[in-house]
Amino acid sequence: MEISITVNGTEQRHDIEPRTLLVQFIREVVGLTGTNIGCDTSSCGACTLHLDGESVKSCTVLAVQADGGAITTIEGLAPSDDELHPMQESFREQHGLQCGFCTPGMVMAATSLLDENPDPSEAEVREGLEGNLCRCTGYHNIVAAVLAAAKTGRGGTAVEVAQ
Repeated sequence: MEISITVNGTEQRHDIEPRTLLVQFIREVVGLTGTNIGCDTSSCGACTLHLDGESVKSCTVLAVQADGGAITTIEGLAPSDDELHPMQESFREQHGLQCGFCTPGMVMAATSLLDENPDPSEAEVREGLEGNLCRCTGYHNIVAAVLAAAKTGRGGTAVEVAQ
C-alpha cells in the first residue's frame, strides 16, 4: 500500500505492508532512529512521537493510519541542528536523563503535556507522564526538567519551526 506522511516537514511517500507499525515505518523506512522500540505493547512510551500535533505511542498505530498526516519525531523537535528545543535543553540542564533510552519519548510526551497545560503542578507532570517509563532516573529530575521548561513558557511544541 502506498502512503504519504509528512515527517519533520518532509513528505515521505513509500509502498509498505499494511501491517507495518508507525514506529517501524519511522525507524526502518524513513531511517530516523531517535524514536525507540521498547515494549511493543504501549506500556513504556519509548516510541512516543507527535502525530498531527497529538502525542501518540507509535507502536500502537499502523503507518497506514497516519497516511496523509504530519509526524514530528525527536529529530524534528529542535529548531535547527545547532540548537536544542527548550524541553531538550531543560532535560540537559536538569539532568533529566541517565541511559537516555526513554528520553526521546519523555521529551515528546512532555512537550505535548505543556501544550495542554502550560503551567502544571508537580503532581500534574507526574500524572501526565505516567504512560512513559524510565528505569534509571527515579523521575525526580525528569519532573524538574518539565517544570523548569514550563517556567520559561517555551517548553511546548508551539516553538517548533514552521515546517
